[in-house]
Amino acid sequence: MLPDLLPYSVRILPGLLLIGGCFTLARGERDPLLRIVLLIFGFVLIRDAMTPIGFWRLGTTGLAPWLRLTDHAGVLLVFGVSTLGLTALILRLDRGLRAMVSWGRFNTATVGMGLGGGALAAAPVLLLSQLAPLSERGGAVALSLLPALLFFCLAGNLAEEVLFRGFLQGRLETHSSPRRAAVLSALLFAACHAFLASTVTDVGWPLLAFTLYEGLICAYLRMRSGVIAAALAHGIAIFLLAGALV
Repeated sequence: MLPDLLPYSVRILPGLLLIGGCFTLARGERDPLLRIVLLIFGFVLIRDAMTPIGFWRLGTTGLAPWLRLTDHAGVLLVFGVSTLGLTALILRLDRGLRAMVSWGRFNTATVGMGLGGGALAAAPVLLLSQLAPLSERGGAVALSLLPALLFFCLAGNLAEEVLFRGFLQGRLETHSSPRRAAVLSALLFAACHAFLASTVTDVGWPLLAFTLYEGLICAYLRMRSGVIAAALAHGIAIFLLAGALV
């Protein structure tokens, strides 16, 4: 067994069972909004429970938040593969949710916008973090870990973007303008980091400010080019911050 995966699974299982039961009962609802909210609850539980187990660390240096993932490549790969599998399963089984996702085209322009959006999202934090030595913002990351870290960031944040920019923003667009839906999805995305910022950790408002800024970029990319561009931007931004490459 990979380190700490068993206690982590035990920690999140009761909550996931409750959320899963609610989701099953809600599958008969024509409006997918309740199912979307439940899936977001589940994702927040899975993400935030990574902190006390030690699968990632978050902190601040001045105004700049920083994060570091576990240095165990196997754990990152398990999380990445599991997240992709769960996302694919939900998309396959729930036709109503699947219809909400506007993927966009996978082409050079989309990839370029995703990479550019990721760099833009990470840039302010990376610039501010240069005011402190690397040892005070999480420390160095082994080069051998970077491939697994990149896979984890792309897979995990694809799932998050399917939830917020695929399901949620898509659902909001059925009742409001694309711009209003984009802003709402960004605000709700940041709000879903409130417990992580204020109770799970003591990072506070810098994390909320970053997630709102990142959320607005990803929401704009989803509105213009689709979920693929938004997921690339989100994954690259987190990889740049967690990889200590700057």
